[in-house]
Amino acid sequence: AIRDGLCKVLGLAADRLDVITPDVGGGFGLKGAPFPEQVMALVAARRLGQPVKWTADRTESFLSDTHGRGHVSTARLALDADGRFLGLDVETVADLGAYVSLYGAFIPTLAGTGMLTGVYHIPAFHGRVRCVHTNTSPVDAYRGAGRPEAAYLIERLVDVAARDSGLSPIEIRRRNFIPPEAFPYATPGQHTYDSGAFARVMDEALRRADWAGFEARRAEAKGRGRLRGIGLATYIEICGGTGGEDVILTLQPDGTAELLVGTQSTGQGHETAFPQMVAAELGLDAAAIHFVQGDTRRIAEGGGSGGSRSLSQQGGAIARAIDALVEQARPLAARLLQAEAGEIAFAAGMFSAGARSVGFAEVAREHGRPLTAALHFKPEASTFPNGCHVCEAEVDPDTGEPRIERYTIVDDVGVVLNPLLLKGQIIGGTAQGIGQALLEHARFDPHSAQPLTASLIDYAVPRAEHIPGIDFSTIEIPCRTHPLGIKGAGEAGTIGAPPAVINALADALDVRHLDMPATPLALWTLLRKKAG
Repeated sequence: AIRDGLCKVLGLAADRLDVITPDVGGGFGLKGAPFPEQVMALVAARRLGQPVKWTADRTESFLSDTHGRGHVSTARLALDADGRFLGLDVETVADLGAYVSLYGAFIPTLAGTGMLTGVYHIPAFHGRVRCVHTNTSPVDAYRGAGRPEAAYLIERLVDVAARDSGLSPIEIRRRNFIPPEAFPYATPGQHTYDSGAFARVMDEALRRADWAGFEARRAEAKGRGRLRGIGLATYIEICGGTGGEDVILTLQPDGTAELLVGTQSTGQGHETAFPQMVAAELGLDAAAIHFVQGDTRRIAEGGGSGGSRSLSQQGGAIARAIDALVEQARPLAARLLQAEAGEIAFAAGMFSAGARSVGFAEVAREHGRPLTAALHFKPEASTFPNGCHVCEAEVDPDTGEPRIERYTIVDDVGVVLNPLLLKGQIIGGTAQGIGQALLEHARFDPHSAQPLTASLIDYAVPRAEHIPGIDFSTIEIPCRTHPLGIKGAGEAGTIGAPPAVINALADALDVRHLDMPATPLALWTLLRKKAG
C-alpha cells in the first residue's frame, strides 16, 4: 500500500521502487498511508544521487502527523412507553483538518455511521455527516477509526435514556439487545451481524465486576469524602474487511520453512502468532520457520495492517496455505505408508493410515524437494467482535481528580488462537481509550490555529498511574462467516473504554452530560456549577 501510493505520486512503475519496513513499533493507523515527507526524501535522493534520511522530532510530528476523532455530534433516540428503542437520528460535523487525508472522509461516513445502532435492535435509523475543513492538522485513522466514535455516541445516549426513563443502565440494554435467535441480523446501517450473545456477555461482565456489590463500595467511598460511580458500555465493531491477502508458504526438505505475508506487524506479534499457526498445524519447530514481512522485493502485494484485518485476512490465507501443503503431501505420505491417498488422515503434523503414521517433516525430507503453497484468500464477509466494559471510578470533589478503581472486560472475539497476544491487544487498546476519556486533547489557538499541545509537556498521555489492573476474559462465539471462526480484536479496547469511563464518571457526579476529556479541571468546574 505504501509502495503503490509513493509510486503514484512519483510517476514510477511499481517495479521501480522497493519499500522495506523493519520493526517500526506502534502504528494505530498513522503509518497506513504515505506522508509528504516520505515523497520529498525520495525526490531529494534522486536529485542528489545519494541516500537521504528524514527524521521528524516530536513537535514536527504533532504539527504534521494526522490527528483523530474530530467529531461534534447531536443525537436523538426515540423510545416507546416500555423503554424499547424505536428510532435513532444522528447529525455529525466531522473535522477533516486543512487537507483531506487518505481515510479522512471515509472514517466519519462509511466506517463509522453504519455502526451507530450498536448492539441494539433499532427499527428506524437516520444518519447525516457533514465533513468540514478547518485550518488545523489533518485527521485520519486512529485505532478504531469511526467505530469508537459510534460506540461512544450510542452508549452515552443509552445511559441518558435510562436516566430519563427511570430504567437502570442494565435493564434498558437488556430490553433492546439484538437477541441470539435474530442472527444473521441485517442492521439499519447496512451491515449483517453473523453472531452474538450480547446479554450473555454483559451478564458475565456484571458478575465479574461485582456490580451487585457496588452500592456498598459507593458508601465506603462517601465516608472517605470521595464520589464513586460505576458505568458500563457494550460495543460492537466491524473488522477484517474483504480485500484479501496473499501468502507464500514453503517447506524445505531439511524441515525448515519460509512464510511470506503481506501484512505488517506494528506491535501485534505477527512474527510470533503466524509462525506458531504453521508450527502447530504442520508439527514443526516454530524456530525453524523464517518469517518474512515488510519487503516488496519478496512480497509483490500486501494490504498492511489496519481495521483489525490481519488475523481475518492473513490468518485465513495462512490456514488455506497449510491446507494446500497438506494436500500436496498426502499422496507422498500415502506412498511412505503404503496406503491409498484417500485412506490418509492428517492431524497435529502427523499423517496416519491405521496404526501407521509419519510426520510432515519426514514426508518433506523423503520427497527431497520443496513443497510450496502460494495463494490469495478473501474472506466472504467482515467480522463483528463485541463485548462489555465495566468501569468503577472515584472523583475527589475538592480537586476534580478522577481515579479508575476497578475495570472489567468481557469480549467475544470469536475463536481465540493466542490468548496472551489477545490480552495484550485488548489491554493496550483500553489504555488508549482511557487516555482519550480522561486526558488527551489536541488544542489549537482559536484565532491563529497555532497548536497549543505540540509536545508531551502540553499533551497528556496515559501513564501507569492512570491504568488500573484490568480483569479480562472472553466468551467465544465463533464467527459463522470465517473459516477460523475468529472475529478480530486489535481495536476493541479503544472502542469500549471511552463510554464506560465517562458513564462511570457521570454516575459518580450524578450528571446527565459530560464531555471528553474528563480532566480534573473539567470535573471540578462541573461540580462547582452543579453546586450553584
